[in-house]
Amino acid sequence: MLLSAFIFGLLGSLHCVGMCGPIAFLLPVDRDNNLRKLFQIFLYHFGRLFAYSIIGLAFGLVGKSLSLFGMQQQLSIFIGVLMLLVIFLPTKIFNKYNFSKPLFGLIGKVKNSLGKELKKKNPDTFFTVGFLNGFLPCGLVYMAVFGAIAGGSALQGSLYMLLFGLGTIPLMTTAIWVGNFLSGKVRQHVRRSIPVFLSIIAILFILRGLGLGIPYVSPKQMTENVGANYECQPITNN
Repeated sequence: MLLSAFIFGLLGSLHCVGMCGPIAFLLPVDRDNNLRKLFQIFLYHFGRLFAYSIIGLAFGLVGKSLSLFGMQQQLSIFIGVLMLLVIFLPTKIFNKYNFSKPLFGLIGKVKNSLGKELKKKNPDTFFTVGFLNGFLPCGLVYMAVFGAIAGGSALQGSLYMLLFGLGTIPLMTTAIWVGNFLSGKVRQHVRRSIPVFLSIIAILFILRGLGLGIPYVSPKQMTENVGANYECQPITNN
């Protein structure tokens, strides 16, 4: 599941270039000094990864609280089904029930802060821009958050979001370094492949929750394993 987060970020980074590209292109990097420019880009990515890790930590705690009630397997199935619904649900219906609308005021403040930071050239500007960028609404980030919740712990959730962010770095770095470098046809092909890969991840989450006994893909439920281990314990009299 953690590996899927990195691949998800790698494939989905084309979408990131389209959504966050304007911010990345406006970064006040030093175009005359490659070493300094590389360090500035690193700070930008570090800020994004830090934001993603915090988001993963928060939603991982949500997953942990649900797991404490013995709902980890059911949670994994629910997340997989929810991901499939988001992928195949018509855009009009999804926008109608968009639960991020109450946060529009906060998102507006984040965008305003981003605009102010992009006008600066201080060393901490790039980290701040990346950090704020990580909290902007994004469909791919929402899908990664589902994976963080299904992780069932704060650590797993944070790692899932961190690996997702790491997967976006290669393409985002190239976009910042050389600008728009992909043709329209290439973008269309990659965008069409994203829902397919997301569907595969969703099915993996469902299989994981079913506990079919398939190694690495659908291990048996934890409750069954604990019960089996308990029954195998010999009874001794002191």
